[in-house]
Amino acid sequence: MDIQKLTDQLIRHEGIELKLYKCPQKKWSIGIGRNLEDRGITEEEARFLLSNDIEISIKELQRAFNWFHLLDDTRQMAVVDLHFNLGLNRLKTFKKTIGLIEEAIEGRVTWSQVSDELLDSRWATQVGQRAGRIADMMRLGGNYPHHEIS
Repeated sequence: MDIQKLTDQLIRHEGIELKLYKCPQKKWSIGIGRNLEDRGITEEEARFLLSNDIEISIKELQRAFNWFHLLDDTRQMAVVDLHFNLGLNRLKTFKKTIGLIEEAIEGRVTWSQVSDELLDSRWATQVGQRAGRIADMMRLGGNYPHHEIS
């Protein structure tokens, strides 16, 4: 069977929807007729989407914050995690935290102060243990025991 011809035929018949929609059978769907209610997605597909989202997140953070590349890998991971959870616009409202990150990079404040500021937020109470882990990543940087993430 010619898979490319079949692909073209299914796209022609199903269309391509890049956002969630209700199909004629009233099932939530996406893409080229993917019935999310009955089929969902596989773990492999979820990881593929996550990989793309991480790439997007890193690019957005590099454009938004000229200091992002100056962070060590662990602190970059912490900021990506924050961005992933909050979105860029809400992350930008964490003005005191962002200011402290800039100052910590320049050595004017400690990373513990950045960590404490993150924990002193409504967000920290909303996300629970996630906030503690991200704050620890900020405080410890490369010394953070990554095996404790899972």
